[in-house]
Amino acid sequence: MKSAKLFLYFVMPAFLAACTESAITETISQPTKGSEFAQTDTSSYTSVSRSGYQDKLHGFWLGQSIANWTGLVTEMDKVGTPETMPFYTDKDWGSKDLPAIWGEGVPHTDTIDFFFVEKGQPWGADDDTDIEYMYQYLHESQQTSLLTAKQIQQGWLTHTYSEEDAPLFKKFPNSKAVKENFLWEANEKARILMAQGMLPPETSEPKNNNKYMMIDAQLTTEVFGLLSPIRADVALKMAHLPIRVAAKHDAQWISQFYITMHSLASKVDTSLTMQQQTFWLAEQASKVLPEDSYPAKMYDFIQRSYQENPDKSDWEKTRDAVYQRYQVNSADGYVYKDPFEAGINFAASLVSFFYGEGDIVRTIQIGSLAGWDSDNPTATWGGLLGFMIGKSGVEQAFKQNNLSETYWIHRTRRNFPDHTPDQLGEDTFSQMAKRAIKVIDQVVVEQMQGKVDVLNDTWLIPATKG
Repeated sequence: MKSAKLFLYFVMPAFLAACTESAITETISQPTKGSEFAQTDTSSYTSVSRSGYQDKLHGFWLGQSIANWTGLVTEMDKVGTPETMPFYTDKDWGSKDLPAIWGEGVPHTDTIDFFFVEKGQPWGADDDTDIEYMYQYLHESQQTSLLTAKQIQQGWLTHTYSEEDAPLFKKFPNSKAVKENFLWEANEKARILMAQGMLPPETSEPKNNNKYMMIDAQLTTEVFGLLSPIRADVALKMAHLPIRVAAKHDAQWISQFYITMHSLASKVDTSLTMQQQTFWLAEQASKVLPEDSYPAKMYDFIQRSYQENPDKSDWEKTRDAVYQRYQVNSADGYVYKDPFEAGINFAASLVSFFYGEGDIVRTIQIGSLAGWDSDNPTATWGGLLGFMIGKSGVEQAFKQNNLSETYWIHRTRRNFPDHTPDQLGEDTFSQMAKRAIKVIDQVVVEQMQGKVDVLNDTWLIPATKG
């Protein structure tokens, strides 16, 4: 695997920011049994280690960033059109990157390979990480466990640029400088509607936002699953309006699938193999997909294709079947129109998920080669698997010991505090994880009616009601 440094892709103006952060904690005095990670059950509570969870959150941001920037190399290279065929296969790993459908490669590398940022350089924000960062910050700064529609609207208007006030950006040194607000498709339309005074969920209604079926909500809401350990019901409640900023119907249900997996990741039986853990997560999350919806039928088809394939290394067989079944033949009620849609990318993500078998390295590799909007599924699985194995697990999986933990949110967004004034970027994964613990403290107390046991550094989380 090769290592590379970020330079030209992150050349943008610096931005101003200021705000405060705080959260609440309820303390209990009696001692409770704790464990490293969500394994101790009592008659009415599950005990989850706060410090153990913090390390997992660090792994989430690191794994997601590696996957995001690796997937960007092949983003929109192969979308099933005659001009972009044939699809990539394993044989293309390590080869020269081909141009995307807009005729360009990416500035940070010209090789299809894992991409790493070493200490001394920041990981750049991208649309797979920056809105999730914003939502966590809104919970911190607003001191709330449940964001209102108005808080979400004001957050978007404060921390994202419009097409008019965005700074100039040059993708390559010889590119023409253009305004770039790093919002596209449904998110871009929703931002315009919010600037006009509209609030979610109206910003995702098909009559207002004709991009409501795109992938956008997947990128922006998975973090809510991690802000609600074990309790997927609470995670979905917290994520309802953020999802409905830009998605409805099938795209909404797909987002709920991913959020559920992230929440239940703190409930898995860690004595199982990673393959068994991840497959259990997917099976539980698939229950949120309406039975007659195309995402549910996609899930069943791809899972069955994987199970019936005697060669588990031949993921391309299922990817090619996805292309024929959904893009060409419009099966299961899905009519393909655009490579940015939630549907085709949900199918592609499941290919990398099942054939990756819980291995973060293999999952990201397959996701990067699978086609379509390849940085999004890879970022999803890189974040989830990174959370499950933690920071050190990510480093060990990729055989890296010099990875950066700093984060440049102002590459794409604005008006955030600078937590690292003495170094590049404005934040670090460790600080981001630490602040998230305070948010979760509030969620546990207010939304779960649980308790924060500071003495034993644990959350006591009640079982789902009903």
